Amino acid sequence: MEIDIGINKDDRAAIANGLSRLLADSYTLYLTTHNFHWNVTGPMFNTLHLMFEAQYNELALAVDLIAERIRALGFPAPGTYKEFQKLTSMSEPEGVPSATDMIKLLVQGQEAVVRTARSVAPLADKVSDEPTLDLLTQRMQVHEKNAWMLRSLLES
Repeated sequence: MEIDIGINKDDRAAIANGLSRLLADSYTLYLTTHNFHWNVTGPMFNTLHLMFEAQYNELALAVDLIAERIRALGFPAPGTYKEFQKLTSMSEPEGVPSATDMIKLLVQGQEAVVRTARSVAPLADKVSDEPTLDLLTQRMQVHEKNAWMLRSLLES
């Protein structure tokens, strides 16, 4: 059955493509954060272990919301590492970084997700796609706050 939500197919496709990039960035950040949760060591272990856990749990819920929005727009959501690797703007770290480097990498990851979300917003705004705009706004708020909190740990 054809989708008739007041947004034409080409515009829905452009938005879904942007959301697919957001999904890939979010999943890559999820995986990196979970990795760091498992492997962090040092004097800030407990603080970072718990912070990383809260962040990856939030991301696990977020990727579902993003994928479901892509589906609501009428397109398949990417769901494999291979697809995510092609779509993401992020790279995965090699080895096990120090706790300080983990924080820096996660700041960069949080900010990458914000940039990707921000790049999709004009597409959604152009066609008054308020549900996507709402999702993007919420994602940017979460990731900007997370980046700020992580950056705060780096200050002396």
